[in-house]
Amino acid sequence: MKKTLQEAPGLCRRLAWNEIDPAYLKALVALARDEDIAGTGLCAALRPARAGDPTTETTAPGAKIASARFVARKPCTLSGLPLVPVILDVYGGNAEARMSVSDGESVPAGTVVGTLRGDAAQMLTAERVMLNFLQRMSGIATQAARYVAALGDTKTRLLDTRKTTPGHRVLDKYAVGCGGAWNHRIGLFDRLMLKDNHLAADEAAAGTRLAETVRRSRAERPDLLCEVEVDSLAQIPPVLEAGADIILLDNFSLENLKKAVALIGDEAWTEISGGVSLETLPALGAVGADFVSCGALTHNVPWIDIGLDWD
Repeated sequence: MKKTLQEAPGLCRRLAWNEIDPAYLKALVALARDEDIAGTGLCAALRPARAGDPTTETTAPGAKIASARFVARKPCTLSGLPLVPVILDVYGGNAEARMSVSDGESVPAGTVVGTLRGDAAQMLTAERVMLNFLQRMSGIATQAARYVAALGDTKTRLLDTRKTTPGHRVLDKYAVGCGGAWNHRIGLFDRLMLKDNHLAADEAAAGTRLAETVRRSRAERPDLLCEVEVDSLAQIPPVLEAGADIILLDNFSLENLKKAVALIGDEAWTEISGGVSLETLPALGAVGADFVSCGALTHNVPWIDIGLDWD
């Protein structure tokens, strides 16, 4: 019989903020700061001889104190708010943020998300980087919430993928959880994932050879869940026989998805992939699979308009 979700915590999760490495966050913010004020990423000839924010230096000199409000311009689901204090600290620590809502909350247009008060120069220099992180992460959370709503009231859980912005994966996946969807693998390291190209490289796309490949992978890494991608009903029996934990049904027709889920029964968890959209999710949710995975939760996501209005 198929295990329960509680017996396999690596099956899916929602990454929590306290599970993100603070040193990684500071390094990522410092990189964002330095490309803004020091031209990081450009060749030496194009980097400025004097790093800084000359506009702010000439308009807000000294230690002037200011206050401002983060305002959601459009309805959205929020993500990234705990990153604001980290950004302010990297920029010098002379400004303070107070948030009036929390990550994962859905708010209407015009909502004051939080306030800033402190050194005006630091706030001005950090403004764009703060908004870039908030707008992007809230865009992912808002997209995830829309897709979860489209999936409807079903036992099927919506998963993300590894189609994330390089270097930002944990933030992308954290934002997905804020929107109510679930994290799949965090990376290559935490699951055996035998996809079509792995099977092709091992000349193991069907039959006995397919079963042998799955069995060998499980034997070499018994500490990891084993997921196998199939694109035909004929591949399912040998994968089941080899003891795969999860079977990924890739680009199946709706009719064949129903047949596949019935064939697998309680012998493995089932995941649907391919052709997933807001329009197809209601029908896919009705199939009865355990999971539907969708790359659109993290790639090509519109940013959310969040502004910083000065008092």
